[in-house]
Amino acid sequence: MEAVDDLKAHYSLPVLLQIAALPRSTFYDHRRRLRRDDARAGIKQAIRDAFTAAKSRYGHRRIRAILLRQGWTVSKKTVLKLMRQLGLHCPVRRRKRYNSFRGEVGEAADNVLNRQFDAESRHTKWVTDVTEFIVGASKVYLSPVLDLHDNRVISATAGPSPSVKMVTDGLKTAIDTRGPDEKPLVHSDQGFQYRHTLWRDASRGAGLSQSMSRKGTCLDNAAMEGFFSHLKEEWFRIQKPENLAQFHEGLDDYLSWWNTTRIQERLGYLSPDEYRAQEIATA
Repeated sequence: MEAVDDLKAHYSLPVLLQIAALPRSTFYDHRRRLRRDDARAGIKQAIRDAFTAAKSRYGHRRIRAILLRQGWTVSKKTVLKLMRQLGLHCPVRRRKRYNSFRGEVGEAADNVLNRQFDAESRHTKWVTDVTEFIVGASKVYLSPVLDLHDNRVISATAGPSPSVKMVTDGLKTAIDTRGPDEKPLVHSDQGFQYRHTLWRDASRGAGLSQSMSRKGTCLDNAAMEGFFSHLKEEWFRIQKPENLAQFHEGLDDYLSWWNTTRIQERLGYLSPDEYRAQEIATA
């Protein structure tokens, strides 16, 4: 049909349709559909721009949220359809987690959090865990602390070993971000680091209470698991750092983007910084 459309300026349309064995109604219906697609050139470009700005990390729901901010009126289904037409695909997250359990070492805490991942105010509920990356021939371990109020990463330590010192240093950094009267519940799995006296003493010394997932139940720390999944699919498996310098530079960039820019559905499609600014403005 495209050939008929190109040649009709030089040849008779009825002759071209006869040669192509193409009904006139089918030809004009195709032309109308092409014109409707052209009418979406603006929103297609807006989708491309939003997807590029997010470094290919956003799926159709977050892309739609960006479009709505820009004044477009469009449904999720339309955005999904146009993204597929444009070949814009957000990576599918895969489950693969580091297991820090080393047997019955030290004292375990009860599951106080009990999957209550909402927090009405800052520094009331924190979650943490350790995850593993393979960078070239090296392994790197990351231990962040996430505030469940606004999903902000309030500290993150990384190193070649998932040591008790590394995760405890991250906890101490998180402790320094809160006020003197703020004593959050800190939730983790039953990894050996969180059973160790160094971690427990740091928690108790700051007035924090401790909570642990039930053994072999990763959904008890689903908020942290979700963050790790986003981190790996939106940064690590896209950027593929080839050495430790690239890893640490890319990690710092992603964590900054997470707090300042990355919109989240549970925050009303705001970033943690935007959510906090909105709270301050309406207080």
